[in-house]
Amino acid sequence: MQDILTEEDITTLVHQFYGKVRKDALLGPVFEKVINGNWGHHLGIMCDFWSTLLLYSRRYPGDPMSKHMPMPLKKEHFDVWLTLFKSTVDEHFSGPTATDAKQRAQNIANLMKVMKQIPLQ
Repeated sequence: MQDILTEEDITTLVHQFYGKVRKDALLGPVFEKVINGNWGHHLGIMCDFWSTLLLYSRRYPGDPMSKHMPMPLKKEHFDVWLTLFKSTVDEHFSGPTATDAKQRAQNIANLMKVMKQIPLQ
């Protein structure tokens, strides 16, 4: 298995991950309500986001925290999100950037929990 090295790898990661999110009984409805069927647009933004974090492309200029603060997210949402993300990385990639992706996802989940005053444990 290869590491996350290219934009194509980012696209694979994002599309495979959100394929799982859409099918998930807990996360799917939450995302669908916000995205309102416009998955193509959302996936493009998420590719830019993860490309910026992992490949340092600087394509994502936004503020992901402010987008998520109004959403009715609880600890279980973050836990499922993180489990799906890590499993997607592990299914497709191996290496330092893959490890970094999982750690960054963990950090994002923890930061959002803190901002929403959700216990980390």
